[in-house]
Amino acid sequence: MSRTAIIEGLLFMSGEEGLSLVQIQSVLQELSREEILNEIKSIKRRCEQENHGFELVEYASRYKFVTKESIYPYAKRLYENLITPTLSQAAMETLAIIAYKGPITRVQIEKIRGVSCEMMLKKLVARDMIEAKDRLDAIGKPLLYTVTQNFLDAFELDSLQALPEIEIKETKNELFES
Repeated sequence: MSRTAIIEGLLFMSGEEGLSLVQIQSVLQELSREEILNEIKSIKRRCEQENHGFELVEYASRYKFVTKESIYPYAKRLYENLITPTLSQAAMETLAIIAYKGPITRVQIEKIRGVSCEMMLKKLVARDMIEAKDRLDAIGKPLLYTVTQNFLDAFELDSLQALPEIEIKETKNELFES
């Protein structure tokens, strides 16, 4: 595999964070700083050609790939037409508990739902529907989960006060309207 391909792959994997020259050098120890910079310049020149939809940039001494500006009208159309994936029943239950009872710990959520919810919390954090903003001042300092602005936007709510009133029973994994 060529060193160009290795550098491209590393930069692609680094995503929005990008890589510094020092980070690239730490992986390609057999190359000098000058050789790595020459490879980066070569990649940059190739990406500047019209047949590429991305370019290699350097911001704050970090190299990363970004989409070319000419792609944005197409990206806008793509994201306008994307159908938001639906949430499962388990995700909706977990979100409801956090919205109504939050800030709340994982153990408290599990007590209400009656099932483990660690993976569901990870999925909801990854979808930016909830976040762990704080820790409970108790043994083990468990994370406290709350809903995010993205949750409010997705459900078209101005605030949590706009949620309908319901009663959450801690003995079943169902929500009962009052």
